[in-house]
Amino acid sequence: MRATIQRVTTASVTVDGKVISKISNGLLIFLGIEDADTVDDIKWLSNKIVNLRIFNDEEGVMNLSLQQEEGEALVISQFTLHASTKKGNRPSYIKAAMPEIAIPLYESFVAQLEKDLGKKVGTGVFGADMKVALLNDGPVTIQIDTKNRE
Repeated sequence: MRATIQRVTTASVTVDGKVISKISNGLLIFLGIEDADTVDDIKWLSNKIVNLRIFNDEEGVMNLSLQQEEGEALVISQFTLHASTKKGNRPSYIKAAMPEIAIPLYESFVAQLEKDLGKKVGTGVFGADMKVALLNDGPVTIQIDTKNRE
């Protein structure tokens, strides 16, 4: 499971010209799922995101977590996070899970994040052509891979 998280002051996702989810201060989370992902990956990643200290404290130091900041979260499915560009110029997405595997894992991740954060989490529409707007704060952008737990 791979996530690219961005600290944002605002973010929204639009499908077919309609805004379906919008957050203010918090994290925009792009989530890529592969066949090998498990419930353990979901729990670990959710906990890591909720507790990652990337929000500024009163002295301007990144010392507060999403939970401490009482921030919001927006999760967008993004199979392209598993793109392989090793051969040629057309990315391969062979590592990305097919929808029948990815959708239940995506929904479980959202549910786990809501549980860990203690509030509702915004989402996109799995597999839809989404337009994502954001104002990156910092900018702060971090990539996390559950198969490479640094």
